[in-house]
Amino acid sequence: MKHKFLVGDTVYFTASNVSRPAASGAYEVIRLLPTEGDDCQYRIKSQTEAFERVAKESQLHTV
Repeated sequence: MKHKFLVGDTVYFTASNVSRPAASGAYEVIRLLPTEGDDCQYRIKSQTEAFERVAKESQLHTV
């Protein structure tokens, strides 16, 4: 399975109902991670948060 986004891309993150609240706005793709089931995963970072997040491709979109 091929990743849709590349390192350095700007994406928007939609948090699932069970995860902790996420900062709104843009995130940068920091690293491509292995797939989980049928969904590619990414490490993403918002400039408004001090930490990185792991997100599934289905939670990311561009504008």
